[in-house]
Amino acid sequence: MGNQKPNARALLPILVFLLLYLGSGIYYEYIAPKEGQMGFYVMSVVVAFVIALAVAFLQNPSLTFDEKIHLCAKGIGDDNITIMLFIFLFAGMFSGIAKASGGADSTAYMLLDIIPANFAIPSLFVIACLISMAMGTSVGTISVLAPIAASVAATAELSLPFCLGTVVGGAMFGDNLSFISDTTIAATKTQGVEMKDKFRTNFRIALPAAIATLVILIVMALRANPAPLKHFDFNFWQALPYFVVLIASLCGINVFIVLGFGTILCFIAGLATHSLTVATAFSSMGAGTSGMFETIIVAILVAAIAALMKEYGGFEFILQLIRKAFRSRRGGMLGIGILTSLMDIATANNTVAIVIAGPIAKDISKEYGIDPRKSASLLDTFSCICQGIIPYGAQLLVAVGTSEAKITTVSIMPYLFYQYLLLVCVLGSIVLERSSKKKHSEN
Repeated sequence: MGNQKPNARALLPILVFLLLYLGSGIYYEYIAPKEGQMGFYVMSVVVAFVIALAVAFLQNPSLTFDEKIHLCAKGIGDDNITIMLFIFLFAGMFSGIAKASGGADSTAYMLLDIIPANFAIPSLFVIACLISMAMGTSVGTISVLAPIAASVAATAELSLPFCLGTVVGGAMFGDNLSFISDTTIAATKTQGVEMKDKFRTNFRIALPAAIATLVILIVMALRANPAPLKHFDFNFWQALPYFVVLIASLCGINVFIVLGFGTILCFIAGLATHSLTVATAFSSMGAGTSGMFETIIVAILVAAIAALMKEYGGFEFILQLIRKAFRSRRGGMLGIGILTSLMDIATANNTVAIVIAGPIAKDISKEYGIDPRKSASLLDTFSCICQGIIPYGAQLLVAVGTSEAKITTVSIMPYLFYQYLLLVCVLGSIVLERSSKKKHSEN
């Protein structure tokens, strides 16, 4: 509704959410920490959003309760939101059975088994990139590879923070590009673009950063003394579904077909290799979809809150601020990046950050004539950069936790080469963006 007047008070629900979520995270992580407790995950993101939604309903008494419910229903019922929710379910089902069948472990072990010992760290990066693209989750990739990275560090006498930082970087590369990543799903559906189109736009930014990272890792590997690596057992047939899903995704096949076929392949491979029974296969698929429930509920709540904030004039207020601060299309792109980064730093969840920033980014892209493929790419890229760097994010916490390492997340930060280089590349893509409006006439 473009006729709304700018209204800063309309943003109160999101401010309440940030105070609750970020405030409790800081308190339990730094003021009253407990061993084994991740402070930023004490306050449920769902509970924080429910309270924020209640605040939104209490605002603007000129609208009746039924009218506000209708606005929420329109926001939740948007075609892109519905498709996003279905893809989340399919992705959860595939991820659950793929992990239970042993596919992730076998893929990593198979790749590690064929690499030269002195290229262990560059190989960890490549393996993390491939597995994350196939799995569609950085946290899942890190939970699989962090113990392997710890083993590699021990057997090859390498720096553990270095190995873990390399794995996190590769995981963020795949998460940023994967067709079945929840960040990709959220970014494309909030901007109304095809995944393959966003992939092409994103790939031109992420690939140079990945190549530069790999070059740095190879140079460092050549300067180090080679050490023998431990042998890892693997099963080719368990790893095969991951490669099929990866190739099918890159070919641009419909994501529902890719996920459905991948799930069937994992089912067959698990039964054939006796890593699954029929019962455990179905239960693992159920567990995978259950693991997506929080993300789905967050998407629904944010769609409702966003619909109310937009009606109250909150989005128009943000657009007004961006118009004052940035007066060009490049400035609009930078505004999307800053907005997404701030949301991720505040929520410590890149998917949530995209879902919050997505509707506003769509309005910004229309206002400044930004290609929606570019805005989707910016949403995903900036959220992955911040999520892969913040020391209280799940990625670094899981890397330290699953590796059973007695190190801090801060010790990993100097080795996050890919994230830092990705920031340089995305900023460079904004600066070098062509100013021609012909390219964006579709908007």
